Amino acid sequence: MGGRDLTDPPPDRLPTAPPPHADGLPDREALRRFITESAGRVGKREISRAFGLGPQHKAALRALLRDLALEGTLVPAGAKRFRASSALPEATVVQVTGTDPDGDPVARPVAWDGDGPAPVVFMHPEQKGRPALAPGERVVARLKRLGPGRYEGRTLRRLTDAPGRIVGLFRPTPATGDAPPHLGAEAGRVIPADKRSKAEWIVPAAETLGAEGDEIVIAEPLPQAGPGLKSARIVERLGRMGDPRSVSLLAIHTHGIPDAFPAEALAEAERARGVSAAGREDLRAVPLITIDGADARDFDDAVYAEPDGDGFRLIVAIADVAHYVRPGSALDREAQRRGNSVYFPDRVVPMLPEALSNGWCSLRPGEDRGCLFAEIHIDASGTKTRHRFGRGIMRSAARLTYDQAQQADEADPGESENGSALPDGLITTLFAAWRALSTARARRGTLDLDLPERLVRFDPQGRIASIDPRPRYDSHRLIEEFMVLANVAAAEELDRRRRPCLYRIHAPPSPERAEAMRDSLSTLGYDLPPVGTMRARDLDAVLDRASGTDAAGLVNETILRAQSQAEYSPDNIGHFGLALPAYAHFTSPIRRYADLMVHRALVGMGTTPPDGLPAADAARLDEIGAQVSATERRAALAERETTERYVAAWLGEQVGCECDGHVSGVTRFGLFVTLTQTGATGLVPLSTLSDDVWMYDESTQTLRARPPHGQQGGMRFQLAQKVTVRLVEATPVTGGLLFALAGPQAPARRDPAARGPRRPRGARPR
Repeated sequence: MGGRDLTDPPPDRLPTAPPPHADGLPDREALRRFITESAGRVGKREISRAFGLGPQHKAALRALLRDLALEGTLVPAGAKRFRASSALPEATVVQVTGTDPDGDPVARPVAWDGDGPAPVVFMHPEQKGRPALAPGERVVARLKRLGPGRYEGRTLRRLTDAPGRIVGLFRPTPATGDAPPHLGAEAGRVIPADKRSKAEWIVPAAETLGAEGDEIVIAEPLPQAGPGLKSARIVERLGRMGDPRSVSLLAIHTHGIPDAFPAEALAEAERARGVSAAGREDLRAVPLITIDGADARDFDDAVYAEPDGDGFRLIVAIADVAHYVRPGSALDREAQRRGNSVYFPDRVVPMLPEALSNGWCSLRPGEDRGCLFAEIHIDASGTKTRHRFGRGIMRSAARLTYDQAQQADEADPGESENGSALPDGLITTLFAAWRALSTARARRGTLDLDLPERLVRFDPQGRIASIDPRPRYDSHRLIEEFMVLANVAAAEELDRRRRPCLYRIHAPPSPERAEAMRDSLSTLGYDLPPVGTMRARDLDAVLDRASGTDAAGLVNETILRAQSQAEYSPDNIGHFGLALPAYAHFTSPIRRYADLMVHRALVGMGTTPPDGLPAADAARLDEIGAQVSATERRAALAERETTERYVAAWLGEQVGCECDGHVSGVTRFGLFVTLTQTGATGLVPLSTLSDDVWMYDESTQTLRARPPHGQQGGMRFQLAQKVTVRLVEATPVTGGLLFALAGPQAPARRDPAARGPRRPRGARPR
């Protein structure tokens, strides 16, 4: 096209290249140094220009760049471009994440800001007499590079005060003598709950704490040196794996989620009382309503809408948590430590004690409650025309579930919407305002992923009754759109007044992830614009095309995996997914500490009340943002793993059943299949397929069988392909599932004794 690519580094920022070798090509070190010193990503064009290379060097330069990428000196950075590999320093802080099959610890660097997954660090066993490293421990390690993304580590100094913990399932075993001689006979083993831990831990007879089979336990490593499985002592028993509520308890302890409040924080919550109307705007005559799930217990947002000319006047009222949780208090310290509430199928680990979260900060119908509110005006097209914030006192007119709100919207026009004290037309007006906001959202071009959630239902005894897709109605979207609007208004208000703000930011996908997403979607027949020009509306157009097709679920998952993680930061870069220049969480201060910080900033505008944002906290918003972003990721992982374990526990009683699903991943070692009914994903190992020679094509994400004896045809598997599988194994402690193909695609097996070892063509033996 003639012009410089916007992703190219500016010419005046390219370093001066040394003279090339006699054959014209730069040597490897000169090329590595040139790319390292260049700003941004570098391609063959910049290298050729800097070293004076011509067309005759094209093939040799391509081979040299490929070799440097394979050895890890360079890493790909988009189409035909490279950057220097982010090598770790010789000594760095790492955190143990699991164990390898031999029981040796595997770690990841704590500080990793490179693209792609963090490097893997294989730690040496500890010195004789010291406990083995356990998941969660942090150490300063001396590193030696083994290859791309792989390091060998030796402990220089332990940073964690307490010994590492292993959370898992205790299984008694006959005495085998496997335990180290000085520890006595083996009484059992702990099977780690974390999938990243590949080895079991031996429990000597004197260290079981009386644990029985299939109990969830917490164990600590025992001093031991040398190879082989490590030993541990049980320090706490949490109950049997099959007991009600044991699955979520497993996640709580695995991830170290605080689930007991300090006595001082509980006492502060118990002393809380209702607010006075003095100094507050009285909204008690406004019929604000809450709309939540049927099982919700904390109601922190209420909504109202009325016609306003051609548009609407909306009010979003949020519980005034800042009135009760004062900066520096015991409640504040504990809320910041937790970061957010954690929601499991059978329990909630709240950010605030129940006296607040289900009491004074819950907008119960018919009870006076303090609130912060946003009054927002929109026109007929859903565009916000103005807003204002205030501190008020309100009285919720009704508590509706999503089902009830949806039914009211779908009722005959002549019927009363609810048969209660609600004014006729309120629900209709709320939905009309939502439809206007939806029009504005579509015009903006946002990323609307449709990722079905799984709803775990229990019987009165606490056993799993069913697992079904969670229904999603327009009433859900109504509340989401009202909350987004209020969050935008909060960010704009603080930005306009130049007040400190903890923004909710979402960066676009990295060039590497975006390119990988483009490749994956192209195999499904969906095209995207080039990396660097991609917008949220482009991704949403693909989602629209895929909607209702067999590939819809996989397309949603593929786009989700490519996204950067949203986080909290005082530095505003906008929100890519929502296509918004400024966004802040304001609507859930009961369950998110970030929202409480936004409330304090809004409360403190123009005055300095004791519940406003202190200057000291404003100065450390970057630190607070990083901390609550981390607790949010911890909660999301714990919630996802718990659902996976519940699904595995439920399916564990149905081993041998056949289920419909689709291929959601293709690898050299088998197929990942996602079940249609439960959304659970498991592995169909290559070893369970037919005895054909299997060829894996990474570019098309396919696995194809080459039939023996020159026959034509053969099975072929690709992404989104519908399959029927038979459940072979379910492991509730890890949530793992193993499948085998069933139905017409089930393999015809020959005599195993006549079959030699086999692997997909092109795969290297490990």
